[in-house]
Amino acid sequence: MDPTRLKIVVFGSFHAGKSTFVQAIDPGSRHVEANCSDGTTTVALDFGKIEIDGRVVYLYGTPGQERFEFVREIIAHGMDAAVLMVDCTCGPDTFTKHLYQHLKERGVPLSVMLNKCDLADACPARVRQELDGAVTYEISARNPGSSREALGQFVATIGRKR
Repeated sequence: MDPTRLKIVVFGSFHAGKSTFVQAIDPGSRHVEANCSDGTTTVALDFGKIEIDGRVVYLYGTPGQERFEFVREIIAHGMDAAVLMVDCTCGPDTFTKHLYQHLKERGVPLSVMLNKCDLADACPARVRQELDGAVTYEISARNPGSSREALGQFVATIGRKR
């Protein structure tokens, strides 16, 4: 791992807030999307970067549909850490639980961003219970302040050497 740079890949289900998170961190981020019945969806990746405590953090957002597994694997190659985005208004679905287990097994530093915690029907406690042992941060991906603060706290936990 280059101690001055980090590749962090953002995973999560469809509409969990991955693209919004990357855009909150870096308003100049790049996004490849297509139209779908629910608006737009990521079909390739999001890319953004930010400097945190002297380290350049490259963020790669992945598509949330199961059919894009091959894209997630390509983007994940060489990642230094992972973020799993979970929509706290609906909790972790089967796909999210699968991603969580898969990322834990990869052995990279992992954090779970509990997104949409600002909404009345959010239930972060339920998500924490279902993803027992996860390092979690409560955020609203629409709020750049909470997103950057959570990412900064996570980056601080990632060792400069592995």
